[in-house]
Amino acid sequence: MAGGHGNGHGITHGGLTLHPAARWHKVVGTGMCAMMWFWILYRAKEDGPVVLGWRHPWEGHGHGHGHGHAEAHGEQHAPAAATTSSTASH
Repeated sequence: MAGGHGNGHGITHGGLTLHPAARWHKVVGTGMCAMMWFWILYRAKEDGPVVLGWRHPWEGHGHGHGHGHAEAHGEQHAPAAATTSSTASH
């Protein structure tokens, strides 16, 4: 089923014969390796400060406040009314 067997090429050590990889294996392996490293570097750029302890995860990615749902629709919210607790004198 696999190609490359029985042609006499390869390295045998301890009863195990390692045959040379096909060209498409090398190309696909190189592409997958590059994709892995691009992903690792992208995640390091995004999450590196959190992993290294330089920033807390709940601090976000440096975007300021004021980009919420209400601001996007032009809605204005009234500030919360100040509540005071009054006790009845007995």
